[in-house]
Parts: sequence; structure tokens; C-alpha cells
Amino acid sequence: MADNKQELIHRAKLAEQNVIGNRRNSWRVISSCEQIVAGENDESKMKIAQEYRLQIEKELRDNCNEVLTLLDKLLLPNDADIEAKVFYLKMRGDYYRYLAEIATIEQASGDNRTEVAEKSQQAYQEAFDIAKEKMNPTHPIRLGLALNFSVFYYEILHAIDKACVLAKQAFDDAVTELDTLSEDSYKDSTLIMQLLRDNLTMWSSDSIGEEQQEDDEGNDE
Repeated sequence: MADNKQELIHRAKLAEQNVIGNRRNSWRVISSCEQIVAGENDESKMKIAQEYRLQIEKELRDNCNEVLTLLDKLLLPNDADIEAKVFYLKMRGDYYRYLAEIATIEQASGDNRTEVAEKSQQAYQEAFDIAKEKMNPTHPIRLGLALNFSVFYYEILHAIDKACVLAKQAFDDAVTELDTLSEDSYKDSTLIMQLLRDNLTMWSSDSIGEEQQEDDEGNDE
């Protein structure tokens, strides 16, 4: 991939971490606080917590829709590079996953959450099919895709077994190809492999216990 595309991908990751990541963390914190306040039967506190959560959700939804519009109308239709295409499809899956996350409180059984979850899964699957055919198992983009796709199965679909199978396969495939790692990608790839292993440890305990802990969240990129 050309240097300018690598720089674009790097900037996209930073933007996601700095803007989207902060809002996702804020949403998780206020959602937990809202549940605590609900048990106190304090209407004034409940109203404040709910209004703040709704504000964060609107900001997060707006941010995600802006990125998805950019991906669908500009980046995906105009880039034939394999690495870029997989990365952009992964991003599409990620941002629809974020929309599915914030739909869980008020729209858990509604069409909106179902729709965005389906779009997330479709984007991840398309990227995954291309990556398996065209990219080395140790490539950081392929590993990051497997990491986030498995988190989608765990957190959004609550399909623990599928999450574990996908994460384990990605980790095992990468281990067998470790000698192909370049110096440039070694740090990124091994870090993602560690996150895959950490998730597997946590998720496997859920699977064995035959129940999912709602507070458990998988590590994603």
C-alpha cells in the first residue's frame, strides 16, 4: 500500500480512538450510573443521567453516520487496493457495531438495532472473506478485523461460541506464520494477538459456565 494510504489509515485509527473511543467510554460510564440511580428511586438524578446519556448517544450517532457516509460514498467505491478495502470494510463494520451498542437500552427489540447489527455483520464478513484469501494471517489489518469481528459476535449477537472459534482460529493461524512477520508490523500484530488471547481466556470461562456476564466486554482495536 502506498505511504499516503498508510497515513490515512493511521489517521483514521487515531480519530476513532480519540473521538469515538472517548464517547463510547462516556456512554458506558453514564449507562452504568443510570442503572445505579434507577435503584435509588431519585427522579431528579435519573433525569440528569438520562439526559446526559441521550446527549452522548446523539453525538456518537452523528459521528458514526458521518464516517459511514464517507466510507460508502467516497472511500469504498474509489479504492481497489486490497488492504485499504479490507480496512474500510472493517471500519464500516466497526461503526455499525457502535450504533448497535447504543441502541441496546431503548431499542433492544426494535428494527433499528437489528438493521445496524446486520449491516455490521455484512461488512465484517465481506472484509473477512477478502482478508482470508488475500492477506497473510499475521497482517495487523487482518488480525484487527478478526479481533473486532469476534467482539461483535460476543457483545452484539451474544454468540459466545462463534466469538471464541473466530478468535482462536485467527490466533492459531497467526502463530503458525510468526516467522513471516516483518519488523514494521511485529509490534502491532503481536499486540493484537495478545488481545485475541485475552478475550479467549475471558470468553471461554463464560462458555464453560454457560452464562454470559453482562459486565464483561471484549478488547477491540
